[in-house]
Amino acid sequence: MQIHTTIESLRAARAAAGKVAFVPTMGNLHEGHITLMRQAGERADAVIASIFVNRLQFGPREDFDKYPRTLAADCERLEAAGVAHLFAPDETVMYPTPQQYHVDPAPAHVSILEGEFRAGHFRGVATVVLKLLNIVQPDIALFGKKDYQQLMVLSNMVREFALPVEVLPGETVRAPDGLALSSRNGYLSAAERAEAPRLYRQLTAIRDAVLAGDRDFLKLETMAVAELAAHGWRPDYVTVRRRADLQPPAHGDAAPLVVLAAAKLGTTRLIDNLEI
Repeated sequence: MQIHTTIESLRAARAAAGKVAFVPTMGNLHEGHITLMRQAGERADAVIASIFVNRLQFGPREDFDKYPRTLAADCERLEAAGVAHLFAPDETVMYPTPQQYHVDPAPAHVSILEGEFRAGHFRGVATVVLKLLNIVQPDIALFGKKDYQQLMVLSNMVREFALPVEVLPGETVRAPDGLALSSRNGYLSAAERAEAPRLYRQLTAIRDAVLAGDRDFLKLETMAVAELAAHGWRPDYVTVRRRADLQPPAHGDAAPLVVLAAAKLGTTRLIDNLEI
């Protein structure tokens, strides 16, 4: 695997790489990331990954400085997964001058759910991903479904800007007890890690109830929030939404649905979702 720290080096390698699948990350990789890398390898001649902890998507009280940087271990995992090229720039490469141009996603898509609790987050995500896509110029880009709202925002960005890249979603990878794999799981204490699968169990209960014909979404959401709170969680939301735009389903709406949740356990904020 070749490691590139400059745009010029990465672009030279990309020019000779044939059909490219790209997986952007912030590092501290887990099996969910590696699964995306393997899926990318099945669709292209070469896989390019990136590792860049993007300051623009962190809020003033979020964990940018504490975010784990594990480049050496990440490189070993990427090479073992068959990644051909890693783009690992520092901030002076990605933002040689302060970033004054930004991508502002549709307010209706980013004022809800995660956007309600992380103002400006998706603006930072969309801006850096657009920049990375311009640098790498891949044929395919893969993003995980675990960050469901992010996947929607980026898919819409690619479509509306007519970018010549196919966006492929990757299924959420879970531990045997159901917990969605996440870099932030490493912040959990042993007791919190044992409790954490409850979030997925609540999503599963809602999905199963809806599939069995229960359309009282408010009741199901309220019950899930109460169950989490009773076990020490601080829920931000548990909600059933339309998959296409993450808006609440109207009465009688037959559109495909997804149930999404975000809650703090101790000091760690976990998110998850399950398609219905």
